[in-house]
Amino acid sequence: MERVLATDAALDLIATLARENGPILFHQSGGCCDGSSPMCYPESDFMTGDSDVRLGEIGGAPFFMSRSQFDYWKHTQLIIDVVPGKGGMFSLENGRGVRFLTRSRVFADDEVGQLSPI
Repeated sequence: MERVLATDAALDLIATLARENGPILFHQSGGCCDGSSPMCYPESDFMTGDSDVRLGEIGGAPFFMSRSQFDYWKHTQLIIDVVPGKGGMFSLENGRGVRFLTRSRVFADDEVGQLSPI
């Protein structure tokens, strides 16, 4: 059972961004500057630490969120999609007329037991 998935549209954009920028990663924004958007960065531009949780990978890119935010989201599967709009101010998709969007669903009871520990 995966904690984070991506739609085909998101996977296509991730592949484009990785071709253009090299290795990338995602960090789920906590709402400061860019709401609650998943932010995409070159791996070399974003430092993760003990306060971050790695949820998995989408399109070969690691996906993180803060440990405190994960406490609220740990019972949900994140589905990363692409929709029309302006990307996050510092996110790599900015200026393309689209942005990443996090959708979510609550895990069913039987799915919770299938999750890998964080």
